[in-house]
Amino acid sequence: MEDKIFGSLTFKQFIYVAGGIGISVVLFIFLPKFLAILIALPILAFAGALAFYKINSKPFINVVEAFVKYTLTSKLYLWKREERKPVAGQKEGRPLEQVYVPKLSESKLRDLTWSLDIKENLNPTTEDTDSRPTTDNRPPTI
Repeated sequence: MEDKIFGSLTFKQFIYVAGGIGISVVLFIFLPKFLAILIALPILAFAGALAFYKINSKPFINVVEAFVKYTLTSKLYLWKREERKPVAGQKEGRPLEQVYVPKLSESKLRDLTWSLDIKENLNPTTEDTDSRPTTDNRPPTI
């Protein structure tokens, strides 16, 4: 909550209103009355909006600041769809490639896990006294 310094106006409100009135006075001094009124009315309305108008409980200056920032900064477009035209002589899409996917049967998987357990137990840093490998070289039953 800002302090009321000039009557019922805060310091910011006073500056906005005084600035709008000051610019209008200068326009009335240097321009003909009709032209000064046409230019001064939007300036006074803008100064009044800056001083008193709120959008979603936020001062109007925040909206003006967001508008200026959005207008002046570069934009990042995440997706721009471009229609591709097919070139003469080229096929649509890529040719299908044959991919070899090895199949693991249950016995091969059991052999693999058993061999990994044995190699881990033979490593002196990971040796576990409770799970020593068997000496008959057959995989354990799961």
